[in-house]
Amino acid sequence: HSLLLPRIVMEHFFFLCAFLFFILMLVKIARQSKPVKLPPGPKPLPIIGNIHQLIGSVPHKILADLGRKHGPLMYLKFGEVPTVIISSADVAKEFFTNYDRIFASRAYLLSASILNYNCTDIGFAPFGDYWRQLRKICTMELLSPRRVQSFRSIREKEVLNMIKSIALQEGS
Repeated sequence: HSLLLPRIVMEHFFFLCAFLFFILMLVKIARQSKPVKLPPGPKPLPIIGNIHQLIGSVPHKILADLGRKHGPLMYLKFGEVPTVIISSADVAKEFFTNYDRIFASRAYLLSASILNYNCTDIGFAPFGDYWRQLRKICTMELLSPRRVQSFRSIREKEVLNMIKSIALQEGS
């Protein structure tokens, strides 16, 4: 067993060196690239970002308070995830009329890729011709008035079950 570990290390020495070289090159490129001008926002902490600022009240009220302090367009980090928050209807309207194609696609998620056949479902497909075709099929086949009407009895039954469930929990 004592000879096994050095042998494994030696067999993968080239891979380890290449991996370290790759990481060093990424760090070098990241330092050389021009900094991106981000919207104003509170300074994030390492690792947790701005999550600590969301503790205390309900998140939408905290975000509204931060929006009054930093402006209608602000930059926050939730953990290591950079996030731009828009807290004004006018700014949101401007963003989605001028930059709608940029924001139309969802973020790539490895879990969605694995679970949804490489993001080929309507929920995670990237914006484009394929997604438009999926939306058209969904609208014509699943959301047509005839199809919606065919599920009326199921909807009514489920609403009745929900009302009964809430009534059973009265006073709890």
